[in-house]
Amino acid sequence: MAIGKSGRIVLEIDAEDKEALHREIKKRGLTMKEWFLEKVEQDFPELAKKKKKKG
Repeated sequence: MAIGKSGRIVLEIDAEDKEALHREIKKRGLTMKEWFLEKVEQDFPELAKKKKKKG
């Protein structure tokens, strides 16, 4: 998988799984991006701390 510098993350998953994931995330009142960033912060809190220091 290529790693670029664009700031975008591209994943290929089954279309049905993608639709189900979007539905469940929407039920929580989140966008895919918000959900993903929450998960990153939960799993990698040191990355979130670095981001907060910069901003």
